[in-house]
Amino acid sequence: MLGTVVNTLAIVAGSLIGLFFRGGIPEAYTRTVMHAIGLAVLLIGVKSALASEALLLVILSLAVGSAVGEGLRIEDRLETLGRWVGRRVSRTDEGGIARGFVFTSLLYCVGAMAIVGAMESGLAGNHQTLYAKSILDGVGSILFASTLGVGVLFSAVSVFVYQGLITVSAAAIQPLLQPEVVAQMSAVGGLLIVGIGINLLELRKLKIGNMLPAVFVPLAWQALQALAARLF
Repeated sequence: MLGTVVNTLAIVAGSLIGLFFRGGIPEAYTRTVMHAIGLAVLLIGVKSALASEALLLVILSLAVGSAVGEGLRIEDRLETLGRWVGRRVSRTDEGGIARGFVFTSLLYCVGAMAIVGAMESGLAGNHQTLYAKSILDGVGSILFASTLGVGVLFSAVSVFVYQGLITVSAAAIQPLLQPEVVAQMSAVGGLLIVGIGINLLELRKLKIGNMLPAVFVPLAWQALQALAARLF
């Protein structure tokens, strides 16, 4: 869990620094910076999306995972949680806090580094990937908190819970973590990051939270294949 703890603290530290500069940035600059970050997020997502050539499985994962997430109403629940946090810390900026919380929670959790790093941490005690992610998330939090506000700070809790659960369960799913499965999960996560970039650019509002289960469909598919091999 050390890597996840460091990652969480990096987000907290970056968010606090970003909040310190928040009041001094004019709205026009904030909007332009967010669009620039959106372009960078698109690039990160595209690079991750090219990790796998199993296009059919990637498409199937997105379709099945999105259907599951829509049924679970993940994005609505995240926004409800964000608004609840907003009511506890501010009476005037509930919507802004929810937006920052949901956006950065998804961005920090769906990427390949979050999944692979947490698995390495749990399986081998290797925290290097999460240390590298901590630097990226910490710097990103400075930018995001300076534009999106205090909601970014609370995304640290999402990262701690999400990556922590993957870390502690990594040993149980180790037999399923073939290189191609990890690549497929990274590809799906990359496409979700592209969707986050589209949201940042205000091109269209995509419910990325409802698509989150898609990241784990390749893992479920591998588990079904392993079960079928044993039975037949």
